[in-house]
Amino acid sequence: MSTNSTNFNINKRAAIISMAVGLIMFTAKISAYIITGSSAIFSDAAESVVHIFATGMALFSIFLSNKPADESHFYGHGNVEYFSAGIEGFLIIVAAVVIIFESAKDLILGVELQKLDVGLFVITSAGIINMILGLFLIRTGKKTGSLTLVADGKHVLTDSYTSIGVMIGIILVIITGIQIIDPIIAIFVATNILVTGYKLIRQSIGGLMNETDISILKKITDNFLTIRKEYWIDLHQLRFWTSGDRIFIDFHLIVPFYFTVKQSHDEEDFIKTELQKEFPNADLKIHFDYCWDELCKLCQYQDCTHRKESFSRKVDWNKEKLIGGTVIPKVE
Repeated sequence: MSTNSTNFNINKRAAIISMAVGLIMFTAKISAYIITGSSAIFSDAAESVVHIFATGMALFSIFLSNKPADESHFYGHGNVEYFSAGIEGFLIIVAAVVIIFESAKDLILGVELQKLDVGLFVITSAGIINMILGLFLIRTGKKTGSLTLVADGKHVLTDSYTSIGVMIGIILVIITGIQIIDPIIAIFVATNILVTGYKLIRQSIGGLMNETDISILKKITDNFLTIRKEYWIDLHQLRFWTSGDRIFIDFHLIVPFYFTVKQSHDEEDFIKTELQKEFPNADLKIHFDYCWDELCKLCQYQDCTHRKESFSRKVDWNKEKLIGGTVIPKVE
Protein backbone atom coordinates (compact mmCIF):
# COMPACT_ATOMS: atom_id res chain seq x y z
CA MET A 1 0.00 0.00 0.00
CA SER A 2 1.38 3.45 -0.95
CA THR A 3 2.19 6.16 1.59
CA ASN A 4 -0.60 8.40 0.22
CA SER A 5 -3.16 5.59 0.55
CA THR A 6 -2.01 4.78 4.08
CA ASN A 7 -2.17 8.44 5.13
CA PHE A 8 -5.64 8.78 3.61
CA ASN A 9 -6.95 5.80 5.60
CA ILE A 10 -5.38 7.13 8.81
CA ASN A 11 -6.82 10.63 8.26
CA LYS A 12 -10.26 9.29 7.35
CA ARG A 13 -10.43 7.10 10.46
CA ALA A 14 -9.30 9.97 12.70
CA ALA A 15 -11.92 12.32 11.23
CA ILE A 16 -14.70 9.74 11.69
CA ILE A 17 -13.65 9.25 15.32
CA SER A 18 -13.71 13.03 15.77
CA MET A 19 -17.21 13.25 14.27
CA ALA A 20 -18.55 10.45 16.49
CA VAL A 21 -17.11 11.97 19.65
CA GLY A 22 -18.43 15.41 18.64
CA LEU A 23 -21.98 14.08 18.30
CA ILE A 24 -21.79 12.38 21.70
CA MET A 25 -20.34 15.49 23.37
CA PHE A 26 -22.97 17.76 21.86
CA THR A 27 -25.80 15.52 23.05
CA ALA A 28 -24.36 15.42 26.57
CA LYS A 29 -23.68 19.16 26.77
CA ILE A 30 -27.00 20.33 25.39
CA SER A 31 -28.73 18.01 27.86
CA ALA A 32 -26.67 19.52 30.68
CA TYR A 33 -27.62 23.03 29.51
CA ILE A 34 -31.34 22.19 29.46
CA ILE A 35 -31.05 20.75 32.97
CA THR A 36 -28.98 23.58 34.49
CA GLY A 37 -29.78 26.70 32.44
CA SER A 38 -26.07 27.62 32.57
CA SER A 39 -24.73 30.13 30.03
CA ALA A 40 -21.27 28.68 30.46
CA ILE A 41 -22.51 25.19 29.61
CA PHE A 42 -24.40 26.65 26.65
CA SER A 43 -21.11 28.14 25.41
CA ASP A 44 -19.54 24.70 25.60
CA ALA A 45 -22.47 23.15 23.73
CA ALA A 46 -22.23 25.81 21.00
CA GLU A 47 -18.57 24.91 20.54
CA SER A 48 -19.58 21.28 20.01
CA VAL A 49 -22.03 22.29 17.27
CA VAL A 50 -19.14 23.94 15.44
CA HIS A 51 -17.04 20.83 16.06
CA ILE A 52 -19.62 18.68 14.26
CA PHE A 53 -19.89 20.98 11.24
CA ALA A 54 -16.12 21.48 11.09
CA THR A 55 -15.40 17.76 11.26
CA GLY A 56 -17.88 17.18 8.44
CA MET A 57 -15.94 19.72 6.37
CA ALA A 58 -12.70 18.03 7.41
CA LEU A 59 -13.96 14.66 6.17
CA PHE A 60 -14.95 16.22 2.84
CA SER A 61 -11.55 17.88 2.40
CA ILE A 62 -9.69 14.68 3.32
CA PHE A 63 -11.56 12.78 0.60
CA LEU A 64 -11.08 15.56 -1.95
CA SER A 65 -7.40 16.21 -1.17
CA ASN A 66 -6.68 12.51 -1.67
CA LYS A 67 -7.80 12.67 -5.30
CA PRO A 68 -4.83 12.43 -7.68
CA ALA A 69 -3.80 15.27 -9.97
CA ASP A 70 -5.90 15.54 -13.12
CA GLU A 71 -6.26 17.74 -16.19
CA SER A 72 -8.06 20.39 -14.16
CA HIS A 73 -5.69 20.30 -11.17
CA PHE A 74 -2.11 19.57 -12.22
CA TYR A 75 -0.87 19.92 -8.65
CA GLY A 76 -3.63 17.85 -7.05
CA HIS A 77 -6.42 18.95 -4.71
CA GLY A 78 -4.50 19.44 -1.46
CA ASN A 79 -5.25 23.17 -1.15
CA VAL A 80 -8.84 22.34 -0.16
CA GLU A 81 -7.42 21.74 3.32
CA TYR A 82 -6.69 25.46 3.62
CA PHE A 83 -10.32 26.24 2.76
CA SER A 84 -11.42 23.70 5.38
CA ALA A 85 -9.24 25.27 8.07
CA GLY A 86 -10.50 28.75 7.15
CA ILE A 87 -14.16 27.70 7.30
CA GLU A 88 -13.55 26.04 10.66
CA GLY A 89 -11.95 29.24 11.95
CA PHE A 90 -14.94 31.26 10.72
CA LEU A 91 -17.41 28.89 12.41
CA ILE A 92 -15.47 29.13 15.66
CA ILE A 93 -15.74 32.94 15.56
CA VAL A 94 -19.50 32.72 14.87
CA ALA A 95 -19.89 30.42 17.87
CA ALA A 96 -17.92 32.85 20.05
CA VAL A 97 -20.12 35.80 19.01
CA VAL A 98 -23.30 33.81 19.82
CA ILE A 99 -21.88 32.85 23.22
CA ILE A 100 -20.98 36.47 24.05
CA PHE A 101 -24.46 37.66 23.00
CA GLU A 102 -26.29 35.07 25.11
CA SER A 103 -24.01 35.63 28.10
CA ALA A 104 -24.42 39.41 27.93
CA LYS A 105 -28.19 38.89 27.89
CA ASP A 106 -27.95 36.72 31.02
CA LEU A 107 -25.80 39.36 32.72
CA ILE A 108 -28.49 41.99 32.09
CA LEU A 109 -31.59 39.90 32.74
CA GLY A 110 -30.17 37.57 35.34
CA VAL A 111 -29.92 33.78 35.34
CA GLU A 112 -31.50 30.99 37.40
CA LEU A 113 -29.25 27.94 37.73
CA GLN A 114 -30.13 24.48 39.01
CA LYS A 115 -28.63 20.98 39.39
CA LEU A 116 -25.12 22.30 38.80
CA ASP A 117 -23.61 19.08 40.13
CA VAL A 118 -24.99 17.25 37.07
CA GLY A 119 -23.60 19.93 34.75
CA LEU A 120 -20.22 19.76 36.50
CA PHE A 121 -19.99 16.01 35.96
CA VAL A 122 -20.89 16.27 32.25
CA ILE A 123 -18.53 19.14 31.53
CA THR A 124 -15.60 17.58 33.40
CA SER A 125 -16.04 14.32 31.50
CA ALA A 126 -16.33 16.18 28.21
CA GLY A 127 -13.16 18.19 28.91
CA ILE A 128 -11.09 15.06 29.57
CA ILE A 129 -12.42 13.23 26.50
CA ASN A 130 -11.88 16.22 24.21
CA MET A 131 -8.34 16.78 25.46
CA ILE A 132 -7.45 13.19 24.61
CA LEU A 133 -9.18 13.46 21.22
CA GLY A 134 -7.55 16.82 20.38
CA LEU A 135 -4.03 15.56 21.12
CA PHE A 136 -4.74 12.43 19.07
CA LEU A 137 -5.94 14.47 16.06
CA ILE A 138 -2.97 16.87 16.17
CA ARG A 139 -0.46 14.03 16.49
CA THR A 140 -2.11 12.15 13.62
CA GLY A 141 -2.32 15.26 11.44
CA LYS A 142 1.37 16.07 11.93
CA LYS A 143 2.30 12.47 11.21
CA THR A 144 0.40 12.42 7.90
CA GLY A 145 0.92 16.09 7.00
CA SER A 146 -2.81 16.90 7.18
CA LEU A 147 -3.51 20.56 7.97
CA THR A 148 -7.21 19.68 8.25
CA LEU A 149 -6.67 17.20 11.08
CA VAL A 150 -4.28 19.55 12.88
CA ALA A 151 -6.88 22.34 12.64
CA ASP A 152 -9.62 20.01 13.86
CA GLY A 153 -7.40 18.85 16.71
CA LYS A 154 -6.68 22.43 17.77
CA HIS A 155 -10.39 23.16 17.73
CA VAL A 156 -11.12 20.10 19.87
CA LEU A 157 -8.38 21.17 22.30
CA THR A 158 -10.00 24.59 22.44
CA ASP A 159 -13.25 22.78 23.24
CA SER A 160 -11.51 21.02 26.13
CA TYR A 161 -10.09 24.33 27.41
CA THR A 162 -13.60 25.73 27.17
CA SER A 163 -14.86 22.83 29.28
CA ILE A 164 -12.13 23.46 31.87
CA GLY A 165 -13.10 27.14 32.07
CA VAL A 166 -16.77 26.24 32.39
CA MET A 167 -15.93 23.65 35.04
CA ILE A 168 -14.07 26.26 37.11
CA GLY A 169 -17.00 28.65 36.76
CA ILE A 170 -19.53 26.06 37.92
CA ILE A 171 -17.35 25.16 40.92
CA LEU A 172 -17.14 28.85 41.87
CA VAL A 173 -20.90 29.24 41.58
CA ILE A 174 -21.46 26.15 43.75
CA ILE A 175 -19.00 27.39 46.39
CA THR A 176 -20.01 31.08 46.48
CA GLY A 177 -23.64 30.97 45.36
CA ILE A 178 -22.95 33.98 43.10
CA GLN A 179 -24.74 32.98 39.90
CA ILE A 180 -23.54 35.95 37.85
CA ILE A 181 -20.13 34.27 37.73
CA ASP A 182 -21.58 31.83 35.18
CA PRO A 183 -22.16 34.26 32.26
CA ILE A 184 -18.91 36.09 33.07
CA ILE A 185 -16.98 32.83 32.71
CA ALA A 186 -18.83 32.16 29.44
CA ILE A 187 -17.65 35.52 28.05
CA PHE A 188 -14.03 34.78 29.00
CA VAL A 189 -14.33 31.40 27.33
CA ALA A 190 -15.76 32.98 24.17
CA THR A 191 -12.83 35.42 24.02
CA ASN A 192 -10.41 32.50 24.00
CA ILE A 193 -12.45 30.87 21.22
CA LEU A 194 -12.22 34.08 19.16
CA VAL A 195 -8.42 33.97 19.31
CA THR A 196 -8.36 30.34 18.14
CA GLY A 197 -10.69 31.13 15.25
CA TYR A 198 -8.51 34.04 14.17
CA LYS A 199 -5.38 31.87 14.20
CA LEU A 200 -7.03 29.23 12.02
CA ILE A 201 -8.20 31.82 9.50
CA ARG A 202 -4.74 33.40 9.50
CA GLN A 203 -3.15 29.99 8.84
CA SER A 204 -5.64 29.30 6.07
CA ILE A 205 -4.94 32.60 4.30
CA GLY A 206 -1.21 32.04 4.66
CA GLY A 207 -1.50 28.63 3.00
CA LEU A 208 -3.65 29.88 0.13
CA MET A 209 -1.20 32.74 -0.44
CA ASN A 210 1.76 30.30 -0.40
CA GLU A 211 3.24 32.12 2.58
CA THR A 212 6.76 30.90 3.34
CA ASP A 213 6.90 28.55 6.31
CA ILE A 214 10.18 29.43 8.02
CA SER A 215 10.38 26.11 9.87
CA ILE A 216 10.08 24.14 6.59
CA LEU A 217 12.62 26.44 4.92
CA LYS A 218 15.10 25.73 7.72
CA LYS A 219 14.62 21.96 7.36
CA ILE A 220 15.28 22.19 3.62
CA THR A 221 18.39 24.36 3.98
CA ASP A 222 19.75 22.19 6.81
CA ASN A 223 19.25 19.17 4.57
CA PHE A 224 21.27 20.76 1.76
CA LEU A 225 24.09 21.64 4.16
CA THR A 226 24.22 18.00 5.28
CA ILE A 227 24.23 16.37 1.84
CA ARG A 228 26.14 19.03 -0.12
CA LYS A 229 28.78 17.68 -2.50
CA GLU A 230 31.96 19.52 -3.37
CA TYR A 231 31.06 19.84 -7.06
CA TRP A 232 27.74 21.53 -6.28
CA ILE A 233 29.17 24.95 -7.02
CA ASP A 234 26.16 27.12 -6.27
CA LEU A 235 22.51 26.66 -5.30
CA HIS A 236 20.12 29.57 -5.65
CA GLN A 237 16.51 30.67 -6.22
CA LEU A 238 15.21 28.04 -3.79
CA ARG A 239 11.41 28.05 -3.72
CA PHE A 240 8.81 25.76 -2.19
CA TRP A 241 5.10 25.56 -1.45
CA THR A 242 2.85 23.04 0.21
CA SER A 243 -0.50 21.54 -0.77
CA GLY A 244 -2.05 19.13 1.70
CA ASP A 245 0.62 16.60 2.61
CA ARG A 246 2.70 17.36 -0.51
CA ILE A 247 5.56 19.83 -0.80
CA PHE A 248 6.80 21.20 -4.12
CA ILE A 249 10.46 22.29 -4.14
CA ASP A 250 12.43 23.86 -6.98
CA PHE A 251 15.80 25.58 -7.26
CA HIS A 252 18.80 26.20 -9.55
CA LEU A 253 21.97 24.14 -9.09
CA ILE A 254 25.28 24.94 -10.77
CA VAL A 255 27.48 21.94 -11.59
CA PRO A 256 30.67 21.64 -13.70
CA PHE A 257 30.02 22.46 -17.35
CA TYR A 258 31.36 19.11 -18.53
CA PHE A 259 28.80 17.04 -16.57
CA THR A 260 26.67 14.84 -18.81
CA VAL A 261 22.89 14.86 -18.77
CA LYS A 262 23.02 11.49 -17.03
CA GLN A 263 25.30 12.82 -14.29
CA SER A 264 22.90 15.72 -13.68
CA HIS A 265 19.95 13.35 -13.46
CA ASP A 266 21.90 11.17 -11.03
CA GLU A 267 22.39 14.23 -8.81
CA GLU A 268 18.67 15.01 -9.00
CA ASP A 269 17.77 11.45 -8.00
CA PHE A 270 20.19 11.62 -5.07
CA ILE A 271 18.80 14.95 -3.82
CA LYS A 272 15.21 13.75 -4.18
CA THR A 273 15.95 10.58 -2.19
CA GLU A 274 17.58 12.58 0.61
CA LEU A 275 14.81 15.21 0.76
CA GLN A 276 12.12 12.53 0.89
CA LYS A 277 13.63 11.23 4.12
CA GLU A 278 12.42 14.48 5.69
CA PHE A 279 9.48 15.16 3.34
CA PRO A 280 8.06 11.80 2.10
CA ASN A 281 5.76 13.45 -0.47
CA ALA A 282 8.28 15.93 -1.84
CA ASP A 283 7.97 16.83 -5.53
CA LEU A 284 11.35 18.10 -6.75
CA LYS A 285 12.26 20.18 -9.81
CA ILE A 286 15.87 21.28 -10.42
CA HIS A 287 17.09 23.69 -13.06
CA PHE A 288 20.71 22.72 -13.77
CA ASP A 289 23.14 25.48 -14.73
CA TYR A 290 26.72 24.98 -15.92
CA CYS A 291 29.65 26.81 -14.38
CA TRP A 292 31.75 29.57 -15.92
CA ASP A 293 35.29 30.81 -15.32
CA GLU A 294 34.47 33.43 -12.69
CA LEU A 295 33.05 30.71 -10.40
CA CYS A 296 36.36 28.84 -10.09
CA LYS A 297 37.29 30.89 -7.01
CA LEU A 298 34.08 29.62 -5.30
CA CYS A 299 34.35 26.00 -6.43
CA GLN A 300 35.57 23.44 -3.88
CA TYR A 301 35.80 20.58 -6.39
CA GLN A 302 39.49 19.74 -6.07
CA ASP A 303 39.50 17.12 -8.82
CA CYS A 304 38.38 19.56 -11.49
CA THR A 305 40.85 19.60 -14.40
CA HIS A 306 39.41 22.74 -16.02
CA ARG A 307 40.21 25.30 -13.33
CA LYS A 308 41.13 28.85 -14.32
CA GLU A 309 42.04 29.83 -10.74
CA SER A 310 42.25 28.20 -7.31
CA PHE A 311 39.48 28.03 -4.75
CA SER A 312 39.77 31.14 -2.55
CA ARG A 313 36.32 32.21 -1.41
CA LYS A 314 33.92 30.08 0.62
CA VAL A 315 30.24 30.99 0.43
CA ASP A 316 28.00 29.82 3.26
CA TRP A 317 24.81 28.15 2.12
CA ASN A 318 22.54 29.83 4.62
CA LYS A 319 18.85 30.58 4.18
CA GLU A 320 19.40 34.03 2.68
CA LYS A 321 21.94 32.69 0.19
CA LEU A 322 19.84 29.76 -1.04
CA ILE A 323 16.68 31.78 -1.67
CA GLY A 324 18.66 34.55 -3.39
CA GLY A 325 20.39 34.70 -6.75
CA THR A 326 23.74 33.50 -8.06
CA VAL A 327 26.76 34.71 -6.08
CA ILE A 328 28.44 35.87 -9.28
CA PRO A 329 25.93 36.61 -12.04
CA LYS A 330 26.90 35.32 -15.43
CA VAL A 331 27.70 37.99 -18.02
CA GLU A 332 26.25 36.98 -21.37
